[in-house]
Amino acid sequence: MRTKQEYIERLRTMRRNIYVNGEKIARDDEMQMPTINTIGLTFDYAADPKHDGLCTAISHLTGEKINRFNHIHHSKEDLHKKQDMTRLLCQVAGGCIQRCMGIDGSNAIYNVSYEADKMNNGATEYHKNFKKWLERFQKEDLVGCCAQTDVKGDRMKRPSQQKDPDMYVRVVERKSDGIVVRGSKVHNSEASVADEILVLPTRALLPEEKDWAVAFAVPGDWEGVKQVVSIHNLRERQYFKRGFTPGATDSYTIFDDCFVPWERVFLCGETIHGGVCALLFALFHRHSYSGCKPALGDLMLGTVALAAEYNGIAKASHVRDKLAEIIRVSELGYAAGFTASEMGKPEVYIPGVGFRPYGPGSYIPNSIYANVGRCLTGEAVFREAEILCDVSGGIPATFPYEGDFMNPETKDLLYKYITRNPDIHPEDAAQLWRYVGDLACSATGGIHMYGAFHGGGSPIMEAIAITSQYDIESRKKLVKQLAGIKDRKVNPENKDKK
Repeated sequence: MRTKQEYIERLRTMRRNIYVNGEKIARDDEMQMPTINTIGLTFDYAADPKHDGLCTAISHLTGEKINRFNHIHHSKEDLHKKQDMTRLLCQVAGGCIQRCMGIDGSNAIYNVSYEADKMNNGATEYHKNFKKWLERFQKEDLVGCCAQTDVKGDRMKRPSQQKDPDMYVRVVERKSDGIVVRGSKVHNSEASVADEILVLPTRALLPEEKDWAVAFAVPGDWEGVKQVVSIHNLRERQYFKRGFTPGATDSYTIFDDCFVPWERVFLCGETIHGGVCALLFALFHRHSYSGCKPALGDLMLGTVALAAEYNGIAKASHVRDKLAEIIRVSELGYAAGFTASEMGKPEVYIPGVGFRPYGPGSYIPNSIYANVGRCLTGEAVFREAEILCDVSGGIPATFPYEGDFMNPETKDLLYKYITRNPDIHPEDAAQLWRYVGDLACSATGGIHMYGAFHGGGSPIMEAIAITSQYDIESRKKLVKQLAGIKDRKVNPENKDKK
């Protein structure tokens, strides 16, 4: 396994192909260091003996100890530990730990590449290719990200119906030694600081949409890849530092007639499995959310409780009710993820068919519970921000700048007039309001709320997954029996009458 410093050193050797605000920058540019420091926690905690077995795992390929973020789940315990590791690290980072994209993407492709080969009766070697890639991914402790979301163009049209076919990443040429791909993936978290980019489809595909049924992996600095990057850093503090300052990036990852050798291709034209691949990544990622969102709930709970205490209203009944609401959502989300782990099997749900064995035996979380947990907690994001706003009052939005607390002409006056609870030292109160301002009143805080709402799929996508997979008909049958409703055949002559 690598150290954080070894991770940084490798980033420094990568080709410059990332663009920020019109400039091409190095991966270890100062603007990216908060993101690098956030991902660095995944190396630090894996190296800490206290977290051995939680942040580490044993590779099923080599038998060696590896970082759990590079692991393939082979038991319910693996799924439980991934969830708990994610919650722990997101608590420490104060937000998204970012590296879950790699573990979720690799687990999806691991299963899909196997099934595609099986369907092709040995004519393809996708799974063999992927296992070879995975062994290096694990051995070198590489950081992976997953590029799934296409730009999509006209949202009312399918990939094959677009005026410009590049609106979804597609194969434009097949060669004896590889494929050429073109298109762009967006909202691609951490791609600018990732060693490897895993690419997979974003939706179900029709038989005639083979060019869009493609999955592969390329290094982040691969020829033919350009990244246009948005960097989400908090405003830098000069005098009153945070305990930990996280960062995040997102990329428009553009594949500009990018050549991918066959050994890095894991799906190419198998539309049935392209759709399953899209759903599986979303499922694994929504399961990860049952670790990260409860962590964000833990942080929101602590922030609201401190805001109430520092405002002198901690004993107010409405504060208790609001704290209970945050706890309910966070722990129900965690419980749904835990149940999804406990009910995990080497199976996928096929609408209209039910659960069927899928893949070479690795474990997949239960889809219903993973989606329920993600939907419940995702829909609560802006409600929890509203609670924080209500309890904090207006002070975080108009809080004075740091320098004013250093100026001898204003310092003592400010500390006097920001005091609300005399039992709280005003310097501590000032640090809390700065922190609340970061969460709720900054551009970065707003971006993180959008990410928490949409990441892994917007709540409408979970609602679709839940209702399409849940056995609603059997529930209707229960009620018919209780109500005494008989199943009667409708007279064909009356059926179409208005």
